[in-house]
Amino acid sequence: MRTTIYDVAKEAKVSIATVSKVINNKGHISEKTKRKVQEVIVALNYQPNMMASALMGKRTKTIGLLIPDIANPFFSELARSIEDRGHEFGYNLVMCSTDYIQEKENKYITLLKRKSVDGFIIASGFENLDKIEELVKEDIPVAIVARDSPMFYVNTVALDDFMGGYLAASHLIELGHKNIGVIARDVWSNRERLRGFKQALEENKLEFTPDFEFIKEINHIEAGKYMTRKYLDAPHPPTAIFACNDLLAAGVIQGGKEVGMSVPEDLSVIGFDNTILATIIEPPLTTISQPIQNMGKEVMDIMISMITGEVKEKRRLTLLPSLVERKSTSKLTV
Repeated sequence: MRTTIYDVAKEAKVSIATVSKVINNKGHISEKTKRKVQEVIVALNYQPNMMASALMGKRTKTIGLLIPDIANPFFSELARSIEDRGHEFGYNLVMCSTDYIQEKENKYITLLKRKSVDGFIIASGFENLDKIEELVKEDIPVAIVARDSPMFYVNTVALDDFMGGYLAASHLIELGHKNIGVIARDVWSNRERLRGFKQALEENKLEFTPDFEFIKEINHIEAGKYMTRKYLDAPHPPTAIFACNDLLAAGVIQGGKEVGMSVPEDLSVIGFDNTILATIIEPPLTTISQPIQNMGKEVMDIMISMITGEVKEKRRLTLLPSLVERKSTSKLTV
């Protein structure tokens, strides 16, 4: 049988109003009484009815997080940093993985609205811009993380993806590589990384690979292996490959090894994100680092400030990437 607020009040020998004030951290309650009520709540395993609170116009202390792919270490690490920051302020996450599928995006937004979440954090890869506009018009707190959104007046914590792509190309060019393959999915962040990559090539009077094509699969290891084989089977195979996330880069390394190539002696590989995967793959991966922990903290702080009404104006925060050089890239020797 479910424990009610009446049970808590009876056991703690206080009024229902006092229990409510303790739960919502409101009113003037003595520390002794507050501690007693909290002890009873724990002892009886009382769970406040968040849906009832929502119907009364109160906050549910729950935030919906939409990410495209929980299997990608970048998104799992980002979700963890958001969740950890939320817990510091008593907020919980309901996380949904959309697999880059618009129908799933629509379904999860509808579901989370029915659960009366206090706001939405939407991560990179979400291309359903009509839904974002719909949430903004409904005055529901929305923050976008890990991608920019210049087309919307909405809170954003993004990376300078253009600079990330520029850094990746510049590193490979400095090592003497001229024929460089790129593996990317057709989403906003990757398009920006590709734009920065091309800019560095143009500045060094180098041509972008004619064999490039956006991958249609989810950014997993198998897609990296498949595209690597296509590149290496071309008449003029690249001496280096830039993969737009660490999972794809892991696939590049594996794909190269499967055809007898050595990384980085025969093929230099650079990734993007600097997830834990970059440190455990062999050889350890040179990659463009995103400040994942700071990104998660900042977007949750913005979301809470929107929910509490402390900050009214919209914020657009752009964080800078950095190059982390490990052992998957080396100077061209031929």
